[in-house]
Amino acid sequence: MINPQPLPNLALHKLKELILMENGKLGFPTTEIVVVGAGAAGLMAGIFAARQSPPSTVILLDSAKRVGAKILAAGGGRCNVTHFEVSPNDYAGSSHNAIRKVLSRFSVEETIHFFHKLGVELHKEETGKLFPVSNKARTVLEALLSETERSGAQLRHPRRVDNILKSQNGFVIQGDWGEMLAKKVILATGGKSLPTTGSDGQGYVIARSLGHSLTPRIFPSLAPLLLKDGHFIRTLSGLTLPTTLEVRTPAGKRLKAFTDSTLCTHFGLSGPCALNISRFWTDAHLDNPETTLWVNWLPGVTPEELDSRLQQLGPTSPLGWLRDRMPERLALALCMEAGIDPRIPGHRLDRIGRKALVAAVTTLELPVMGDKGFGVAEVTAGGIPLSEINLATMESRVCPGLYLCGEICDVDGRIGGFNFQWAWASGYVAGQAAAAGKTGKNK
Repeated sequence: MINPQPLPNLALHKLKELILMENGKLGFPTTEIVVVGAGAAGLMAGIFAARQSPPSTVILLDSAKRVGAKILAAGGGRCNVTHFEVSPNDYAGSSHNAIRKVLSRFSVEETIHFFHKLGVELHKEETGKLFPVSNKARTVLEALLSETERSGAQLRHPRRVDNILKSQNGFVIQGDWGEMLAKKVILATGGKSLPTTGSDGQGYVIARSLGHSLTPRIFPSLAPLLLKDGHFIRTLSGLTLPTTLEVRTPAGKRLKAFTDSTLCTHFGLSGPCALNISRFWTDAHLDNPETTLWVNWLPGVTPEELDSRLQQLGPTSPLGWLRDRMPERLALALCMEAGIDPRIPGHRLDRIGRKALVAAVTTLELPVMGDKGFGVAEVTAGGIPLSEINLATMESRVCPGLYLCGEICDVDGRIGGFNFQWAWASGYVAGQAAAAGKTGKNK
């Protein structure tokens, strides 16, 4: 019998992979780095890992048939890439000091430069949000996918990772497609928001199996709020205006407030202001179900100021005065909520009616029944505490060789591109460190 000539290493590697693809678990291909998840953070990690590694040593695995669904959906299909000014105060979850350490490694300026090099120019809107000049999210996704390919990283999908085992030689990554051995793993699976895009919480299961803990709470953030059936706001669907929304304790203490655009819907409230406050309402409500949410339809106007102005209306009606400052539909609804005749001359408005209108306009308590859940939430609150991660490298403190980045971490930002900036920064740090083999001092 003639012995076959030994195959070169590369050919042997390809043969093993072919066997794996054809016969499930018969083959056992190996690679240097596997990135699990090809969303914003995963693509960033893969690109920067591959830029420092020999080609074909970085493999990205994603469960979706079409990767980048969250990127395509972001910013109403325009993709709010980042914000002109980003600070740790724009985030919740882990400590601001810990978040700052990661954000400082890849700044907004570096994000702008990175996308410029990819051929994606960004423009700033009045709100400070940065969008691609094309105003198309696909521009951002295609640039990232092209750079992933150009860097030498290999993107393979749909390949859902069901389990990761720590071995003497690294990690065994398993799925119904087979197995793969990697020296290092970057976990960028996202949280639980928008599960149809692939972020269904599997990353948490994998992280816990490798020794990590999770925050006591994992809940939707940036989610529309539901108001009880029959509330008058639900009859104002489509109405948009600036408001101040604030979360209060049962004793009336303000816990958090936002002033921004609010959208009245057939189910309750949406828009930037409602989405931003939702995280804090949910968190506080889980602590105390008696937590309340209040709205001021005239941001910046205090109850005392409004009371004083209403006393000076003279022949002007409350409706006439209010509709100069808000949509007429809302002005009329607020008068009805206060139980006053909207067209009564101001000088005939009694004290009881005036006080009721002041309360309806500036301190209206909203009967929030909950939020719309992970199915529509833009981000997940909670996750793996940053205290379990070396912030100089994003390497796990409890499982050497494992790196974590993006939404799986206990970091969630407000509306405006802040969650993407966290993805770019944490993905950059994880990718570079994993490829360079850094361990760094725990920071």
